[in-house]
Amino acid sequence: MSAVLEPRSGRKPSVETAKLEKRLYRLVGQAIADFRMIENGDRVMVCVSGGKDSHALLDILLGLQRRAATEFSIVAVNLDQKQPGFPADVLPAYLESRGVEFRIEVQDTYSIVKRLVPEGQTMCSLCSRLRRGVLYRVASEVGATRIALGHHRDDIVQTMFMNLFFGGQLKAMPPKLVSDDGRHVVIRPLARVPEADLERWAAHRGFPIIPCTLCGNQADLQRVKMKSMLRAWEREHPGRIENIFNALGRVVPSHLMDRTLFPFEALQATGVADAAGDHAFDPDDACGEAAPTPERPLRLFDGA
Repeated sequence: MSAVLEPRSGRKPSVETAKLEKRLYRLVGQAIADFRMIENGDRVMVCVSGGKDSHALLDILLGLQRRAATEFSIVAVNLDQKQPGFPADVLPAYLESRGVEFRIEVQDTYSIVKRLVPEGQTMCSLCSRLRRGVLYRVASEVGATRIALGHHRDDIVQTMFMNLFFGGQLKAMPPKLVSDDGRHVVIRPLARVPEADLERWAAHRGFPIIPCTLCGNQADLQRVKMKSMLRAWEREHPGRIENIFNALGRVVPSHLMDRTLFPFEALQATGVADAAGDHAFDPDDACGEAAPTPERPLRLFDGA
């Protein structure tokens, strides 16, 4: 690997920063390889909002473009939604300084959202739909074969719990999927990256962060509450978010209840032992409890 990227402040990077860079490139490269996100000849449209995540995504993809054997081009796209006080000159100046091809698309979706969403209601859903429609159109106009979004590991886990708690579905954000209009491939190269690493990388690189003034200050958002819940879990049990994330790639359909994924109706006893079959009582090792022994029998109920 090449030398650590110098921070934009010019300060010499620390050993910890060198480790962080190595980890980021490893995690992003692993996700791209595992899901074949980017291939030779792809034109990747990186959606840059001005937040730390999309800044880091663009930064790392530019680095991979220089280092990887795969040849692909990058075009950065920002949607200026005409939010009051939005510093329209910041991103163009930054993108020019990085020498990356870019396009600033101006669409007044802010006024639409403010007009249609009652005061105090969550704006994210409508804002997201409007933004997605514009970005799909722009992707076609710039000839993009991939649309890269800056969602990270923690976003994916938060989305899973949002769908679980409020939608009654086991569903998260996939690392790669065809867009709902069927015309584009959407990728999330940061899928394996913890948010804390992106925060440290953004501080090191000195990205010109632009906060979202449309919904970023809505403290009552369920997603904000979900983030707070997960961070509390992580403080109490370090590694819990990573375990939950890893579980999304280790699904056992026979031990869930979706009849479209497993033929429960057709199951019959075969008389042949099957290690993947049901156990009367699964060991509790994963919960931090020892399996039952003659000295410590299994208690079916409290007090039994």
